[in-house]
Amino acid sequence: MSPERERLFEEFTAARYGALRRTAYLLCGDWHLAEDLVQSTLIKVYARWPRLRDPDTAQGYARTTLVRTFIDGRRRHSARETASAEPPETATTDTDPDRRLALLAALAHVTPGYRAVLVLRYWEDQSIEECATILNRSSGTIRSDTHRGLAQLRTILGDSLHEIAGT
Repeated sequence: MSPERERLFEEFTAARYGALRRTAYLLCGDWHLAEDLVQSTLIKVYARWPRLRDPDTAQGYARTTLVRTFIDGRRRHSARETASAEPPETATTDTDPDRRLALLAALAHVTPGYRAVLVLRYWEDQSIEECATILNRSSGTIRSDTHRGLAQLRTILGDSLHEIAGT
């Protein structure tokens, strides 16, 4: 790889690492696993970097790679790994940390595919079309997965849903 492309990759990594790590944490619920997931993602992005025509598209490619790596890893290791019930290691700007922790704990029990859709739609604020592109699914599938994921989240939260929602 040329020194210029190498420099662009380093700049990209420095600029996007925090956002990738946050998304990875929301997907897997453990900061250490999130670090591993981001590292795996960056290795894949680095391997692809010389072929990216426009380094500005790397952000979308990295997010897509991150989510797909998470889902593939969960399929392979679902019997061996469990989500952590520990709270995040960093401070939050959420005004109600108990609500945030309850949502994160519940999200850890949602099926990985539905969790990916919920994280992309509601934490990453991606459109249905953007989610469809990232997850390589149709818009209709994203809509139904969003509906099913939210239903699964409501079931997991049970009676505490009204407390968390503030209703």
